[in-house]
Amino acid sequence: MARKIAFINYKGGVGKTSCIVNIAASLANSGKRVLLVDLDAQSNTSIWLMRVERWNELNTTGQGSVYSIFQPGEQTLKDIVVKDVVEERGGEKILPGLDLLPTTFDLIDLEHEYTPPEGEPVFVRFWEQLQQMEADYDYILFDCPPNVLRASQCGLFCANEVIVPANPDALSLIGFTLLTGKLVQFNERSAGFRSVGMGNPAMINGIIFNSIKAMTDIEVPKMRMQFRINQFRNQKKISPKTRIFNSMIRDAIVVRRAVTLGLPVLCIGNAIGTEGVVDDYENLTREIESLAGLAVAPVNQLNHAETA
Repeated sequence: MARKIAFINYKGGVGKTSCIVNIAASLANSGKRVLLVDLDAQSNTSIWLMRVERWNELNTTGQGSVYSIFQPGEQTLKDIVVKDVVEERGGEKILPGLDLLPTTFDLIDLEHEYTPPEGEPVFVRFWEQLQQMEADYDYILFDCPPNVLRASQCGLFCANEVIVPANPDALSLIGFTLLTGKLVQFNERSAGFRSVGMGNPAMINGIIFNSIKAMTDIEVPKMRMQFRINQFRNQKKISPKTRIFNSMIRDAIVVRRAVTLGLPVLCIGNAIGTEGVVDDYENLTREIESLAGLAVAPVNQLNHAETA
């Protein structure tokens, strides 16, 4: 079964998209089959990896994006997945194994314009279609907007793990605090729609400190974040395994250049500053991989108990 991880913080601007894109690329580069799901109507992940030219075709036609599955017609998630999304300008595939479920600006209509069938929340339709693809992947990563509204709920309902990108500042701590409460509420409201085969509900199990500027004193923000983690652990609002990842991502101009080029950082060659930040993402990815099995332990125990 694929590991399904949602990336979200209630504070925007923390570098969530740069984290998820480069972690997904690092996983694919190591031979994993990865599906990256863009659930943020800003479409930054989709524009980055498809580049504006390809993405604009979807945005213009209104077909071939996540919102299409909620519109009249026959499109499903399987129909819209972009295989081996990372390409050179000439169309040559350069990172096999990284697929994308793209989104466009019309996903914002899911929040206010779309009326779901009675008794079928949007996240149920999304999950029913995603599970048909799950066996094709080792990892499914959800890029969620900074809220727990309908689009985010699609990712959070399907995911078993949540990773929170953060900056070393007070606003990121507030965002983490708000997210924790909202996630608990959503898990309680959606519990009746879950089945045992889905695994445990999404719980926060990791904090990434991202975009660390040179000479920044990281110890005080880490201490404050760890204090809040300890509080939430004691209240059983987050995973008992939740940690601040040891690997942190430095602030680097090359990350912004990678967006312009439409490539993950590890694909842009030997540009100045690339090596250090690529190492950051690689080290962080290996840490995330090391968590395999921890988040699903309660489910394994449940299945064992049912078998016994």
